Amino acid sequence: MNVLLFGATGMVGQGVLRACLLDEEVESVLCVGRSPTGVSHPKLSERHVSDLHDLSAIEDRLAGMDACFFCLGVSSAGLSEEAYRRTTFDLTLSAAQTLVRLNPQMTFVYVSGAGTDSTERGPVMWARVKGATENALMRLPFKAAYMFRPGLIRPVNGEKSKTPLYRWTYVLAAPLMGLFARWAPDRVTTTEQVGRAMLAVARTGAPTPLLETRDINALE
Repeated sequence: MNVLLFGATGMVGQGVLRACLLDEEVESVLCVGRSPTGVSHPKLSERHVSDLHDLSAIEDRLAGMDACFFCLGVSSAGLSEEAYRRTTFDLTLSAAQTLVRLNPQMTFVYVSGAGTDSTERGPVMWARVKGATENALMRLPFKAAYMFRPGLIRPVNGEKSKTPLYRWTYVLAAPLMGLFARWAPDRVTTTEQVGRAMLAVARTGAPTPLLETRDINALE
């Protein structure tokens, strides 16, 4: 399996990259992003793009991929709906439209979030935008497209958030997160489980395109 990974430097993306590199069935991983991952591995190659809305300069490297794991994302805090839509809906769809043209038999996996609004009409801005992004992705003619909607994600192999506030929150809350995972296993997953679940749906699919935390945990 040849995997394309967006967002490999984020907390979730770090876990997904690790899972891909450890998986014997993954032949190659191409990471696309603005900054280097800092990881060295025989399977891994990277392409750095300053503007991820435009992938034309690296299109020759994007063909021949079996799966795309799209882990890019930004917090909606402090952003207008227009700005958040540009960094979420517009960027994701721009990449996906390029990829479906080059790889119509690709499986596309998008990291969304618990509480995403599929109606696109609810009161929560980020949930509306994520819902619109999911719906647009599922209309594209990929071989398959899956929307991952994790709730609380525990980093378990040294992964770190790029957002300082989130990074400190994870450090301070780590003991409580472990306990919460025992009390409410359907609401908590890990970076490792997310990575393995992505590989599972790329191989064999899933019963539904919308995967909540409990579905993600069942797949890995």
